[in-house]
Amino acid sequence: MDSHVTSRDQSISLDDPTSTKIAQCTVACMYQAHIGGHWRTVTALWTKNIMNHSLNIFVDSVESNHRQNCKIDLKPWHFWGKKSYKTFEVDGFQIDVYWDLRSAKFSGSPEPCSEFYVALICDDEVVLLIGDLKKKVYKRSKTRPGADALLFSKKEHVFGKKSFTTRAKFDKNRDDYEIVVESSTVGPKDPEMWISIDGIVLIHIRNLQWKFRGNEIVMVNKQPIQVYWDVHAWLFMNPGSSHGVFIFKPDQPIAQSDKDDRQEGTEEKDNGGGNKYHSKSVQCSLFLYAWKIE
Repeated sequence: MDSHVTSRDQSISLDDPTSTKIAQCTVACMYQAHIGGHWRTVTALWTKNIMNHSLNIFVDSVESNHRQNCKIDLKPWHFWGKKSYKTFEVDGFQIDVYWDLRSAKFSGSPEPCSEFYVALICDDEVVLLIGDLKKKVYKRSKTRPGADALLFSKKEHVFGKKSFTTRAKFDKNRDDYEIVVESSTVGPKDPEMWISIDGIVLIHIRNLQWKFRGNEIVMVNKQPIQVYWDVHAWLFMNPGSSHGVFIFKPDQPIAQSDKDDRQEGTEEKDNGGGNKYHSKSVQCSLFLYAWKIE
């Protein structure tokens, strides 16, 4: 077991993948997880460039502004480390991180899409489980399920020339959707842009030089999704100096069951005497930062 864990890694940025000399694709998934009597924010940051491939897990403290960081290296020549575990503490609570990435499947993103698991365990409960090999986690760790963690935000930085692909889970009860943004910003024709979900073009923007910012509501499996875009950088700045921004946000009224939860009090009283509200109606918003390269 490698127990090397840093309390606050200032060298890792969740928002700017160009803060280092080597541009890197990143995926930051933010969850609400119940750990040590508190609903805390847990961030899984997947990072990949030509030199490194890693996963950093950040767990927020409720006693200070600091967060604990556990790093897992996914380099191809470190096969021995693709199934292991680490232990660290947050506010005096021990957290065990178990993972198995030996057979993980990737589809161009630093984040695996199948055949893996990463699990956070506290007080013999699985407080966060990422991946699809759920049965293997409980068999290996001999633990029980804890309160369901909720994914509420995903931020991804992608580098490409004309096409940018990502995945998003707008509905926790179904598989991820594949989102593709394609563009034509050079050539004899006026610049255009297409946004498709699961192979269906839902937004087609012509005369992009006049419509480089905008928003539309599209229907995905009978669910309204707000789509915002800003690609000013693609058209009027040097390639690689900035990025286009896309936001995909579920636009769905709160279900009656969630209203009842709020009225009855789906609240958790934390150890510090405050109240931490945890809503079952939380839905995941996707922030896609698309960097054009020559």
